[in-house]
Amino acid sequence: MEVLEEEEVEQAAEDQNSLNISVGLQDVETNVPEEEVSVPSDVPGFDWSSIDTSQLPSSYKTNSQKEKKMLHIADHFLQQYTHLCPDRKPLFLHPANECGVEKFVSTTVRPTLLPYPELYHWSGCASFVSHYLTMEPLKCPMTPPSSLYSPTTILKYQRGNCFDFSVLLCSMLIGAGYDAYCVHGYATLEICTLDQTQDLCPLLKKPQEIPMKKSRKYRVRIPSEPQSIYELQQKAKNNEEAEDVEQKEEEEAVTEVEKPKRDPLHGLRVHAWVLVLSGKRKVPETFFINPFTGNSHDTTDECFLGIESIWNHRNYWVNIQDCRKGCKDLSFDLSDAVSWEIMLPESDELVTEPSEKDINYLRSCQNYESLLLFQQETEEKDMSFEMPLSWVARIEVSHREFENQYAQGKKEIFYEKAKVEKWAPYVNENGLVERLTVYEDLDCTEVVKVTEWFKNREDMLDMREMNKQTQLITDYFIPGHSLLLKAHTYMSLEQETGHTVEFYHKARADGLRKRVENATEMTEYFVGREDFLHIRHVEFGERENGMSMAGTRTDVHLRPIVEIKETFHRNPEKPADEDIKERVFVIPDDRIQLTYHLEDHDTIASKVVYIRALQKDRKGEEIFLTQDTCVKYQPWSSEKHKNVLHLYTLLWELRKEQKELKHQVRESEAEMLNVLKVREDEEANIKLTVSMYNNAERERRYEAMVGS
Repeated sequence: MEVLEEEEVEQAAEDQNSLNISVGLQDVETNVPEEEVSVPSDVPGFDWSSIDTSQLPSSYKTNSQKEKKMLHIADHFLQQYTHLCPDRKPLFLHPANECGVEKFVSTTVRPTLLPYPELYHWSGCASFVSHYLTMEPLKCPMTPPSSLYSPTTILKYQRGNCFDFSVLLCSMLIGAGYDAYCVHGYATLEICTLDQTQDLCPLLKKPQEIPMKKSRKYRVRIPSEPQSIYELQQKAKNNEEAEDVEQKEEEEAVTEVEKPKRDPLHGLRVHAWVLVLSGKRKVPETFFINPFTGNSHDTTDECFLGIESIWNHRNYWVNIQDCRKGCKDLSFDLSDAVSWEIMLPESDELVTEPSEKDINYLRSCQNYESLLLFQQETEEKDMSFEMPLSWVARIEVSHREFENQYAQGKKEIFYEKAKVEKWAPYVNENGLVERLTVYEDLDCTEVVKVTEWFKNREDMLDMREMNKQTQLITDYFIPGHSLLLKAHTYMSLEQETGHTVEFYHKARADGLRKRVENATEMTEYFVGREDFLHIRHVEFGERENGMSMAGTRTDVHLRPIVEIKETFHRNPEKPADEDIKERVFVIPDDRIQLTYHLEDHDTIASKVVYIRALQKDRKGEEIFLTQDTCVKYQPWSSEKHKNVLHLYTLLWELRKEQKELKHQVRESEAEMLNVLKVREDEEANIKLTVSMYNNAERERRYEAMVGS
């Protein structure tokens, strides 16, 4: 008897505590701050009561007999659930639709596969929903909405809350073949309010580098030098002290603005998202999708704090697992009756007695009798009843709506020290579709770098990076530019202000990969040439008056060429003492210097230098080669290379190649001027291309032309 009295006292204390907790929650609900309920300033107001529902199908305005029976089953299920779990929040079962008619949540899911390849994968569906709809917060952050509109109405007005987002995304994922479910649960403030200012921008995340495992087979082990244990201990101690001081300085440097504020409603904020189970569509692991951002999350993510229930177009499940540690310990085996309570038994389910394992688990629970009673009552459900078909009309998205995925033509997302702006194609006349702005400070006032992405540009411009600190601009092009441009780095499109141009070298006959030019020098890099040339460096002198280039502007004067240096790769078909590695032409001094490749056993390269090779005697006749004009050092050369006739023939060939080189340098200068002129004209007259398959844009341009 004393034991029973103690148990009764403990039970009364627990009831009193639960009563105090429920009263405290009611006080919190009634004292929600105004900023938690009000719509954010960046979301324009919209009156849902003013929408026109007269043209909606009859299924939106009435319930069939099967739907009425489903509502009756749901009410009976909710009555049992409330009796057995009085401390749990009410389930989200049959909110009113846009016509004021109560509809069971599973019948609001309308599986649909839209005819766009991008929407066949979950990432494309999630991206479309997050971009196409405008987020609206819940009226009360701690309770689910009183209404749930059809996905067709949500698509029409391009706005909705987290439940509207989730139902639309779930409908698209199920239509694409995924095992997807809508989730009613709880999440953090940042997830519920779409606050990403503390997150790193996805465009700034660097891909993880996979370390290369080096084989240690036959590796010579070098013995390490002996070290003092005392010195190592002192060094480690000093490092720890330095790290502690640095950590304290960093903590002191963090301002109050950078510290996240404590959320008074943590754990109480209602949110809806999508659950994708593994199995179908070769999904390896179960994961969550936040419909506001379109990002995937692991089921152990600490941003998701608990789950009340989940549903799809076939059934409804209530979570009866402990969520005090969030969702990381939850089991998503929906066939497990200990973890999930199903509303409608599956057609292939058989009512059997609980296993010994289930009984042992139930006995360990405090509410063993209640759970057992709940299980017995569920056995009495109608096994033949199936979920009614969806009352929602077919979900359709036109080509124009799919191309223009932003409700207001533009979308802005703020991250930590970054801002992302997105536009639909053809909204901007310059083809701009996305812009990433990186800031130095958390207030986003000092710009460090701006990256822009373009589409449908006739000049094939794909991306532009602008460094605001160095003022350098880099344009990236997709293949197809008339000048075979791949990238162009510059500060200004004016000549000789510093330009680096990269080409698609495989499409060029000369194999030119990159050209770097400024006021005093020009360097060209080649790939895959038959003569094994890979670098050509040219130095220019000060410009002289009267030097101009034919076919160019009159204000452009040629720069005198001072030196031309070429570097060659090794040609395995030639001996090393005949294969030139580097040759230098010093134009003002009329000097030519040759350096040859080395053999494997050589240490010093052979060299030949021609100094003032072209001279004249007293009679005015030219003397090409003397002992004073040719200096050679060929320690490994054969008798052939020591022959004067060979040196004379080589000099004659070099004189011809020098003239050709000077001509090629002038052509490179002219090509660089042409590149700058073409780029200047392209930026002044930007043109966008329209694919023959883009019906939406072609119709829009035709309507604009007819209207004008």
